[in-house]
Amino acid sequence: MSRNGIRNHADVTVGEQIGPVTVPVGRDTLVAYANASGDQNPIHQDEEFAKSVGLPDVIAHGMWTMGAASSVIADWAGDAGRVEQFRTRFTAMVPVPQDGSAIEIGGTVKDIDEDGRATIDVTATADGTKVLGRCVAVVRLG
Repeated sequence: MSRNGIRNHADVTVGEQIGPVTVPVGRDTLVAYANASGDQNPIHQDEEFAKSVGLPDVIAHGMWTMGAASSVIADWAGDAGRVEQFRTRFTAMVPVPQDGSAIEIGGTVKDIDEDGRATIDVTATADGTKVLGRCVAVVRLG
């Protein structure tokens, strides 16, 4: 890693593992995210409503989940501006009971191109269930 904290091309190898990193999520997180994003859908904050529409509990916002995963990659890279691409599919919900939950984020460096960009396969699970699929980040290395 360079002195400025940016992940250095010379120090990254194909096959390198990232994490796993545990990212907690509580109901207070959901309220804060709803207020910041404007997504006030009651399935994310109102347990009674969420259960009335067939959900097991309130659920984390999909975009919060994606953001949490991309933050782990940005931390690894040393600068969020180094994450050039981040794409995924949402494969499962993240229920958030009263006592909170967590997602486990990890990754594997799959390729480093000649321009110094690392392609990373990202994993995200909650209670052993894959919540993001086909999750890939591209990071410009220093």
